[in-house]
Amino acid sequence: METQNLILFLVIGVVAGFLAGKIMKGGGFGLVGDLVLGVIGAFVGGWVFGMLGLLPVGILGTLIAATVGAMLLLFVIRLIKKA
Repeated sequence: METQNLILFLVIGVVAGFLAGKIMKGGGFGLVGDLVLGVIGAFVGGWVFGMLGLLPVGILGTLIAATVGAMLLLFVIRLIKKA
């Protein structure tokens, strides 16, 4: 992975984590936790969208996929945290 692609991936993940933290209100994990969650959620979103046969196109599509992945991950973590 080239340096530019890595930096872009991290930036999109951070923005996705921030957006997911704002969309999924409740007891969050703080700013840093939500940002790390966004980077991991970018992987999850890419995997989920790939399994559905939907490939994100461009930066906006990648941001949407990463945000959805971060939201899914945040939802699952909150379910586990309650149990």
